[in-house]
Amino acid sequence: MALTAGIVGLPNVGKSTLFNAITNAQVEAANYPFATIDPNVGVVEVPDSRLDELVKIVQPKKYIPTTFEFTDIAGLVRGASKGEGLGNKFLANIRETDAICEVVRCFRDKDVTHVDGDVDPIRDVETINLELIFADLDTVEKRVSKIEKKAKAGDKEAKAELEILAPIKQLLEEGKPARLYECSKDEYAIIKHFSLLTMKPLIYIANLGEEDLEDPTQNPYYMQLVEFAKAENCDVVPICAKIESELVGLEKEEKDLFMQDLGIEESGLDKLIKKAYALLGLCTYFTAGVQEVRAWTFRQGMSAPEMAGVIHTDFQRGFIKAETYSYDDLIEYGSEQALREAGKIRQEGKQYIGQDGDIMFFKFNV
Repeated sequence: MALTAGIVGLPNVGKSTLFNAITNAQVEAANYPFATIDPNVGVVEVPDSRLDELVKIVQPKKYIPTTFEFTDIAGLVRGASKGEGLGNKFLANIRETDAICEVVRCFRDKDVTHVDGDVDPIRDVETINLELIFADLDTVEKRVSKIEKKAKAGDKEAKAELEILAPIKQLLEEGKPARLYECSKDEYAIIKHFSLLTMKPLIYIANLGEEDLEDPTQNPYYMQLVEFAKAENCDVVPICAKIESELVGLEKEEKDLFMQDLGIEESGLDKLIKKAYALLGLCTYFTAGVQEVRAWTFRQGMSAPEMAGVIHTDFQRGFIKAETYSYDDLIEYGSEQALREAGKIRQEGKQYIGQDGDIMFFKFNV
């Protein structure tokens, strides 16, 4: 399931350092022989302790985690919405992503100049967000002018579309993102066709100094960003890009010791991957056998046949049923045999909606 989050940011905020950490952490291509990875795309494992526990219980010949993609977006300058700098490329690249990870500088360093002369996270965020808003406003205004006459003439589809675009246009004119518009599922299906940049889910990444990692709340820049993000219903992930670039090159034991010295339990990159994964409504199910234990990504709300289709379209086309049990039950009972004896293995049909942590064996016929 090729979903990707685009990493954006102003110059000298740590975007490139963070993306270099991501590319250094990316999975070996050997496990994904059909994947073509562009230079600006990093494919990383989604951290999941459940996979480790499954491997201990099943003891397979190999195991494969599920993955997530990050795309490094061309740098942004003021006027990007008007084509300044690499503006057109910047906007086009964001349109191709499913979510936005916005890197914001929250550290002082006299050796790293800031494009605007000083550190001000809210100003930086507003610079980027306003460019996205201006681009969306241009898209909406062009669409409105195109369908207004049809709507006035009684065209029902044009009228319905106009009723959706009007409040979105108002939000954008007020300098607010389109994602703040509370729309129904049907309305979202219409809005999706416009590829609005500010409709995409967004996470702010607060790039901190090493000294702030143990307790980010002591950093006033970070707290300013957290307050700003609350108004947009967005999350903030605190990281130190410089530290992340050092962590990815270490063996597990060294990494654990390094994090212990820093006073942190989880790397910022792992937090970011999990947040980005959840932001897109993604969940994980597993297939488990002696040959292979593997984690698979699926969208929340998918049916059993759709989940089977994640593995192969033939599985979905010829779906019969899915032998299913939960990860939590497996941990409680200790083995698949014990689950069978306790009646905890279910036969799920086409109407079953998958749950995060399901362990499934698909039966199909084509």
